[in-house]
Amino acid sequence: MTLDASDAPGPDAPDPVDDAERERALRAGLADYELDEADLALLEGGDDDDEHGGADAAWPVLAVVGRPNVGKSTLVNRILGRREAVVEDKPGVTRDRVSYPAEWAGREFTLVDTGGWEVDVAGIDARVAEQAEVAISLADAVVFVVDATVGSTDTDERVVRLLRRSGKPVVLAANKVDGPRGEAEAAELWSLGLGQPYPVSALHGRGTGDLLDAAMDALPEVTAHGRAPVRGPRRVALVGRPNVGKSSLLNKVLGAERVVVDATAGTTRDPVDELVELKGVPYVFVDTAGIRRRVHQTSGADFYASLRTQAAIEKAEVAVVLLDASEPMTEQDTRVIQQVVDAGRALVIAYNKWDLMDEDRRPYLEREIEKELVQIRWAPRVNVSARTGWHTDRLVPALERSLDSWDTRIPTGRLNAFLGELVAAHPHPLRGGKQPRILFATQAATRPPRFVVFATGFLEPQYRRFIERRLREAFGFEGTPIQVAVRVREKRKR
Repeated sequence: MTLDASDAPGPDAPDPVDDAERERALRAGLADYELDEADLALLEGGDDDDEHGGADAAWPVLAVVGRPNVGKSTLVNRILGRREAVVEDKPGVTRDRVSYPAEWAGREFTLVDTGGWEVDVAGIDARVAEQAEVAISLADAVVFVVDATVGSTDTDERVVRLLRRSGKPVVLAANKVDGPRGEAEAAELWSLGLGQPYPVSALHGRGTGDLLDAAMDALPEVTAHGRAPVRGPRRVALVGRPNVGKSSLLNKVLGAERVVVDATAGTTRDPVDELVELKGVPYVFVDTAGIRRRVHQTSGADFYASLRTQAAIEKAEVAVVLLDASEPMTEQDTRVIQQVVDAGRALVIAYNKWDLMDEDRRPYLEREIEKELVQIRWAPRVNVSARTGWHTDRLVPALERSLDSWDTRIPTGRLNAFLGELVAAHPHPLRGGKQPRILFATQAATRPPRFVVFATGFLEPQYRRFIERRLREAFGFEGTPIQVAVRVREKRKR
């Protein structure tokens, strides 16, 4: 049985009874065709269920601090059991304070990696040091990492004074201890007055178990600063090429200098998660490293930062791609957008630095939009200035529209009624003297919406794009990619 457009209600005025009858009739007609187990499972499948149940208690917070290049991020990776923090054999790779969920001996806690703490520095190094100080103030306990091969330095002494003023429990980690000689060097760190130094090798894992046991003893049972792990709020990734203003936008949304911002391109290295409530709705915003070029063309810290940005996109539900309105679009910009679309995430395009754009630039920008973004006209666009906060309030409605579309499910009867009208008005062109017929359609998934069409023959790519375009016109789907797959099925042989 093929789709019949007679008496089919339009998508704006569906008749539930007619839609249900049409669905039953069309599904019965599929019995005449060869269907495999995957087809039957799809036809019997229910709605996606992505909700997380249950409430979690707040986790205590353990911050890892120390001067640059003592191995803090390497130790963080060792504790996590995976390469999460960006590591490179040079100082200053980590810049923001970055939180990770962690577990040791059955106890869950939040582990915070920080940038290197230095004294009497200016510019970006001063802001990195400020973030480390904030991390100490928001921690329940601190692991202070010192390079045992170098010994105590003047900077280490200054950090010790800072830690004493904070009043937080401190566990001293003497890192880079790989043998008996290192044990003796670690013992010299008793002079810092922080109690027993725990000799460890973050690189090889030596001694980290004893260190973590001590850290668990130092962490209080009831946290004064932690919060429950975030599972419910929608995750928003801020992505774009370097220096388009991602960190500035996050700081403006939060109303605080949460992320290190500097005119130097590529300031952010690790994804930074932050919970924020906008118009009464909680979101987790994730600031990411700027995508410079194709991943295989990067090296060192930039390589791992690119991998983490890709992972942040895949873990997010919606991505805000920031473009610099004051400059021409680049290949990097379009590649970032394509990454989001390929990952199947909801999308919002934000033109930042609107306050820096002069009138001569405006007509060129409109032409760029028409040329470069022709394939994603469905994405909502907002014009903002992260520096001044202009129009940042328009970001939330755009996020809501994109997420609503990302979650949308069309009832099967209504979907087939819509396709019946579409096919009757615009049939598929003849192909090899035959005309493929659409037998039945169903929405296989949401997040993003994915539709499966059963047909008697191959549907041309142009016709699939035509179906996608009409689906958007009829049902919205603003801000989300949608996928239309075709399964060609033949009649059963009698």
